[in-house]
Amino acid sequence: MKTLIRLFLYSTLSVLLFSCSKTHFLKDEAYRRQVEADFALKKQQLPNGDLFAVFADSTLTTGEREALMFLYAYMPIGDITDYSGKYYLDQVRLSEQVRHEMPWGEIIPDDLYRHFVLPVRINNENLDESRQVFYDELKDRIKGLSMQDAILEVNHWCHEKVVYRPSDARTSSPLASVKTAYGRCGEESTFTVAALRSVGIPARQVYTPRWAHTDDNHAWVEAWADGKWYFFGACEPEPVLNLGWFNAPASRGMLMHTKVFGHYAGPEEIMFETPNYTEINVIDNYAPTAKTVVTVLDVNGNPVEGAKVEFKVYNYAEFYSVATKYTDKEGTASLTAGKGDILVWASKDDVFGYAKLSFGKDDKLTLKLDRKPGEVYSLALDMVPPVEGANIPEVTEEQRAQNDHRVAREDSIRNAYVATMMTEELAGKFAREYGMDSVQVTPLLVASRGNHQVLKDFLIAASKAESTGLSLGLFADKAGKKETALPLLGVISQKDLRDVSLEVLEDHFYNSKAGYVGEYYYADILSPRVANEMLTPYKKFFQEAVLTADADAFRKDPQLLVDWCKKNIQINNDINSQRIPISPVGVWKARVADEKSRDIFFVAIARSMGIPAWIDPVTGKIQYQDFTEENLKNGKTWDVDFEAEKQTQAPSGVLKATYQPIRSLGNPKYYSHFTLSRFEDGTFHLLNYDEEKTTWEELLKNGTRLDAGYYMLTTGTRLANGSVLTNVSFFNVEKDQDTTIELVMRESKDQVQVIGSFNSESLYLPVGFEEPQSILQTCGRGYFVVGVLGVGQEPTNHALKDIAALKDDFDKWGRHIVLLFPNEAQYKRFNPGEFPGLPSNLTYGIDTEGAIQKQITESMKLSGKTLPIFIIADTFNRVVFVSQGYTIGLGEQLMKVVHGL
Repeated sequence: MKTLIRLFLYSTLSVLLFSCSKTHFLKDEAYRRQVEADFALKKQQLPNGDLFAVFADSTLTTGEREALMFLYAYMPIGDITDYSGKYYLDQVRLSEQVRHEMPWGEIIPDDLYRHFVLPVRINNENLDESRQVFYDELKDRIKGLSMQDAILEVNHWCHEKVVYRPSDARTSSPLASVKTAYGRCGEESTFTVAALRSVGIPARQVYTPRWAHTDDNHAWVEAWADGKWYFFGACEPEPVLNLGWFNAPASRGMLMHTKVFGHYAGPEEIMFETPNYTEINVIDNYAPTAKTVVTVLDVNGNPVEGAKVEFKVYNYAEFYSVATKYTDKEGTASLTAGKGDILVWASKDDVFGYAKLSFGKDDKLTLKLDRKPGEVYSLALDMVPPVEGANIPEVTEEQRAQNDHRVAREDSIRNAYVATMMTEELAGKFAREYGMDSVQVTPLLVASRGNHQVLKDFLIAASKAESTGLSLGLFADKAGKKETALPLLGVISQKDLRDVSLEVLEDHFYNSKAGYVGEYYYADILSPRVANEMLTPYKKFFQEAVLTADADAFRKDPQLLVDWCKKNIQINNDINSQRIPISPVGVWKARVADEKSRDIFFVAIARSMGIPAWIDPVTGKIQYQDFTEENLKNGKTWDVDFEAEKQTQAPSGVLKATYQPIRSLGNPKYYSHFTLSRFEDGTFHLLNYDEEKTTWEELLKNGTRLDAGYYMLTTGTRLANGSVLTNVSFFNVEKDQDTTIELVMRESKDQVQVIGSFNSESLYLPVGFEEPQSILQTCGRGYFVVGVLGVGQEPTNHALKDIAALKDDFDKWGRHIVLLFPNEAQYKRFNPGEFPGLPSNLTYGIDTEGAIQKQITESMKLSGKTLPIFIIADTFNRVVFVSQGYTIGLGEQLMKVVHGL
C-alpha cells in the first residue's frame, strides 16, 4: 500500500513540476545534443535484452525523459542490465521532489545538480533504495539549517549509523553499511555522499589513490555549499568544515581525484575522460602544487602520439599509477601534482621508458621509449614526498566541547543498535536449538552483524534439507544437502556474510551441481564468489537457460564453453570504464561485457554446469579443472585464453632470490618491503600474493614457480620522514629454468627508517574504563609510544626511570605514551609512586589476552616472553623504533628517534 501511495505522489508531483511538457532537464542545448548522441550510441551498443524499455513509458515528461537519458547514456553496463528502468525513474522523480522541497534546490547550478546530486552511483557499490530511506530520516533534521550547517548535521547523522573499520575492497551499499554499522573509508564516504545527495546537496567522493609519504590511501567527502566546495571526513564529525584528521597528510599528497558521472566541464583539471565518467584533479584544494609537461620520443627522437603515460607513486612496495594520460600529436602530456617525487612511465606497444620526476623542481621531462622487455639490470631510486604544510581552520574550545559531547552521544546511539546484533552466547544457543555445530555456526552469525537473520533463516531451511553424507555420484544433479550449508557460508567473505541475501544463498545451496566433492567442490563449484562482484543468484537461471545438450557438451569439453563465450559475448571495455562487474545474468542478457565481467561470467556459468572454475588470485588468470574423472584424479588444470584457439598450460620456471639482511629486517614482507610484477602490454602488472602470509622466506628463499616472462622486483625502505630508498630489478623467468636474483633492501645509516608495522586500531582496556579503546582513539593521529610492562622486573623499572628522567622532553613532544600491563593482576601489583616524574601524557591500560604484545612480537620477530617491550609507531601503522628487555638509556634512545622524526 505504501508503495502505491508513493507512486501516486511521484506521479502527481511530476505533473506539477513538469506542468509544461517542454520543461528541459538538460537546459543547455549543446550539452543536450551531446547527451542525445551518447544515448543513441549506448542503445546501439546494447541491442539485446530490451534494456531501454522504460523510455516507452508514455507518462514520462520531457524533463524526466532527459534525466533518464543522461543517466543511461553514461552509466556502466551493469547498472543497465542489473537494475530496472523503474528503479531509475523513481530516483529521478525523488531527486526532483527533493530539489523543490529543500531551500537550496533553486540555487544549485544545473550542472552541479546534474553531476553531483542526480547520479545514484558513487563508487563500485551495489545500488539500493537508500535515497528514499535517507531522505525520510534527514529532511526534518536539517529543516531550517543553512547549507553548511546541513552538511555538518548530515555527517553527525552518518556517525550515528557508521564508524570506521577496515575491510576488503568491495564497497558495501549505503544501506548495507548502515546494517553493518561500520565500513572502511571508501564505504563511509560512499554512504555519506549518498546521504548528502538524498537531501539535494551536491557531494562527491574524493580519493588519494595512494599517499606518497606512507603505505596507505584514503577517501573522504567534498560537499558544495553557497558557491564553494568544502571537505570533511565521512562519518567523522568536526565542528567546522575543511577539517579532518587528514589535513596534515593531505598537505603531503601528490594527487587527489574524483570520478564525475558523465561528461563534465568544470573548473578543475581534467585528468581522464571515459564514456562513463570524467576524472578530475582536486589536489589544489589540499596542497601546494606544480605542473609538469612530459614529452615522449621514440629512439630516433621523434614525438610519439598516443603513448600511455603513467604517473606512479611508491606505496605498498610497488610503483602504483595514480594518474594515466596519453600524449598528443606533439608527444606531450601534462599533470598538476603535489611537490614531491613520482616515477613517470611511458609506453607504446612493447617499448617503454621511465624516469623520476620532482614536481616543483622539474617543469619539463623528456622520456625516450628506449627500453624493451628482456633487458636485465637494476637501479636505485630515492623517492621524496612533499613536505607537510597543513592549513587547520580555527575551532573554539566551546565548539570542540559541544562537538565532543555530540560525538559521544552518537556513539551511544550506534552502540545501542550494535547491541541488538548476534553475540556468541545467542549464536551458540541458536545452534544448539537446531542441532547444529555451535563451534562452526557461532563465528559466522557473529560476523554477519545486522544480517544475522538472513543467515539464521538460511540455516533453519537448510537443516530441513535432505541429508546424504555427500555420498554423491560423479554427475549427481543437485547439492541442496544440509552438509553443504556451513561450507557455503565458509567460502564467502566476511563482508558477504554482512550483506548476502537469502535468495543468493538458497540459489547456490539448492542448485550447485554436486558431481565432484573433492578439494575443488566447495571453493570452485558451490561458492557464489568469483572476484569482487556483488553476489547474485545465477545457477538456477543458467541451468534453465542453457540447453541440456550444450550443458552436457560443456561438461565433457570445457573448451566448448570458452568457444561459446568468444562467439556470443561481445567485448566492449569502453562502456564499462570503471570495471564495475556486471552480474553473470546481466552478461547473458546483454551479450556485451568488459573483459573482467566476461571472466566472471565464464566462471559462473562453468560452476553452474558443475565444472570447477576460478580466477587465480595472484595472476588474475581464469582457470578450470577439466571435468572428466581421469583429469580430476590427476588434478589437471587449464588456463583460459580467449584469444587462443586451444587452451594450454602456460610454460613456467622457478624464481629464487637471495637476501642479505639489514638491521631489524630478517625476513622482508610482501607489500611492506617488496613486490613482483609481470610485464604485459608495455607496463608491469602486480602479482597479488596474500598480504598476511607472503614473505621472502615463504615465497623466494627456496623458489616459487611463475609463468615464463619478463618481471620486475621492487623493494623499498621507508624512512620516518616519508622518503623511500627503492631498488628496482628487471629480469626474465625462462621456461623450465631456475632464475636466481638478489633481493636488495637499501638502508640509511643516518635517518630514522620504518622497521615494521603495528595496527593502531588494536584494542586495549584503559584503566578505569569499562569498554575497550583503540590505540588510535587514545593517541589521535600521529606518532605515539606503546610499552608492555613486566611489573616488578628490573628491566621494566630501569625503563620507567629512564623515561621519567626525560619528562620535560616527552611533555614538550606532546605525543601520547600508552603503558600496558599483561593482565589486571599485574596492574594491581604496580605502584606508580615508585616512578615519580613520569610524563603527563601517559595512559595505563590492560593488554586484553596479550593481543598487542603478541602482535608486536610477531611483527618485529621478537621473543614472545621477554618484557618490557617499547615501540614508537604512528597511526599509519609504521614502526620506527623497537626495544625489548633490559635496555640502559631507553629514554634517551626514544628521544633520539623522536628528534629524528
